[in-house]
Amino acid sequence: MKKSAQLAFLLPIWLTALFAAQAQTSEKSIPVFQNGEAQIVSAFEDSEKWIRHDLWVETEFDTDGDGKLDRMHVAVTRPYQTDTEGLKLPVIYVSSPYFAGVAPNVAGVFWDVKHELGKAAKERVHPEVVRTGERPIISNSHIQTWVPRGYIVVHSSSPGTGLSQGSPTVGGDNESLAPKAVIDWLCGRIPGYASPTGSEKIAAFWSTGKVGMTGTSYNGTIPLAAATTGVEGLEAIIPIAPNTSYYHYYRSNGLVRSPGGYLGEDIDVLYDYIHSGAESKRAYNNATVRDKEMKNGMDRITGDYNDFWAGRDYLNDMGPMKAALLMSHGFNDWNVMPEHSYRIYKAAREKGIPSQIFYHQNGHGGPPPMTLMNRWFTRYLHGVENGVENDPRAWIVRENDERENPTPYKEYPNPEASDVSLYLHPGAPGKGSLRLEKAADPKPEKLVDNYSFSGASLAQAEITNHRLLYVTPTLSKAVHISGTAKVTVTLASSKPAANLSVWLVSLPWSTAKNRRSTANIITRGWADPQNHSSITKSDPLKAGKFYEVTFDLMPDDQIIPEGQQIGLMIFSSDKEFTLWPAPGTELTIDLDATRINLPIVGGTEAFSKAVKGN
Repeated sequence: MKKSAQLAFLLPIWLTALFAAQAQTSEKSIPVFQNGEAQIVSAFEDSEKWIRHDLWVETEFDTDGDGKLDRMHVAVTRPYQTDTEGLKLPVIYVSSPYFAGVAPNVAGVFWDVKHELGKAAKERVHPEVVRTGERPIISNSHIQTWVPRGYIVVHSSSPGTGLSQGSPTVGGDNESLAPKAVIDWLCGRIPGYASPTGSEKIAAFWSTGKVGMTGTSYNGTIPLAAATTGVEGLEAIIPIAPNTSYYHYYRSNGLVRSPGGYLGEDIDVLYDYIHSGAESKRAYNNATVRDKEMKNGMDRITGDYNDFWAGRDYLNDMGPMKAALLMSHGFNDWNVMPEHSYRIYKAAREKGIPSQIFYHQNGHGGPPPMTLMNRWFTRYLHGVENGVENDPRAWIVRENDERENPTPYKEYPNPEASDVSLYLHPGAPGKGSLRLEKAADPKPEKLVDNYSFSGASLAQAEITNHRLLYVTPTLSKAVHISGTAKVTVTLASSKPAANLSVWLVSLPWSTAKNRRSTANIITRGWADPQNHSSITKSDPLKAGKFYEVTFDLMPDDQIIPEGQQIGLMIFSSDKEFTLWPAPGTELTIDLDATRINLPIVGGTEAFSKAVKGN
């Protein structure tokens, strides 16, 4: 065959390949869905081609006193196809006060807890934050997860942090209105700006106007804060271990109580910890927010619930909320305790908002399995009808479950659980018993407060006058607790004020190295007996007079195995959580008027079978 003939023969093949290549390159990249979940698309994976830029969004508030509306610093990460192909995508939005760094944990930054109840502590140290980070990147969180799946990821620093203007308020209105403004920009209702003070506008032309939010801890609080504004375009949120009420974070039933692991922290400490905004604004912010609003409102003397705390409780602001809610939390989170998620989930269900809840058995943090998150955002941001709203409402990581394969419940608490009332039988200074029937005319029993003993050591002690401990018979069958236990303690105090701490424990105590440190703690709670009538008003206790104090313990779901005993421990100062008054306060407990209601799957019948023969 002549060369010319060979070329003539090959030309159509070459042209065919060229046209095919052109067709392939001209084919637009789009999100791909399988089994109701957004899939990784290779065209979105190349991080070197991602477009990353930042801007400022103007809010409706001025919290730094300069007479100008505060602007929030925003960063965007999006596939390049949003420029080259005109692709519009939904947004995963994450906001935080932590992105620009936090204050050092120097000596004296926390409040001193070693003082008498009702007395003021000595003044604490106020550290300064040195801002970190460089433009245009605020954070890299979540981008590797969501951008390849066909989302745009947006970050913003919350007011008074990083390059965002304004002041931190730790739960104040501006922390709800700041993300609202960013969402308004993402939905095209307001402009963004190329600089913090300039007039050059930037539009979110690449956004579909469908926004989802997620984050952990404080970063999980902000999605809820935004959702309570009812802002259009915020379709779904996935808060992980969110702080839903700063009162519930720093107080318990009228009692001044620290979050686990941060003894002596309070709301003003957190303010100092996150205040990384412009140094020129800090003196004004400190004077108006920390040293005035917080100092006058936080009340470390009585621990009462007041207007200051009510304004930082998102349960009070849920009226406008409509964003679909997937909540995540750990039952052994003693930092942001599991009541925070349950109280909002319960209210959302009552409002008819599409809601699911995921609980695991570990501590602070921990997102839902990727499948749950993916299905949630796919349904509400991409609009794919995957039936997620018909999935089980609750997902619980049971004791032997893998985190990615939780047990589905029709609802949380387990619908088959019902309250079982258990009563105290005497046994101090050793162990009394906890039974279905009341004791016959039991005499009151007494404990002596001493903060120097940890709760764990008290639970393991055979004999001690620093706690009262009442245990069930040894279980011959496992008992499944699901829901919120409620305790009523009727007590008299030798002093006008006292701490009251209650733990529900599983005994004998295990010290196995492969078990988490809180494995024997079923749940716990705290209260101020001075608030026996109301958490909004303290009344000094009269020596020798008995008061009935009723309060919830933290929600839980776990199976107590056969061979264990369930123990109710009552003591005063909890070394890890409460103030430390001088030892010696005596609490006298009226056993006949004290009880605990346990939510047990199968109710009284199941519990009776588990203790039968003992």
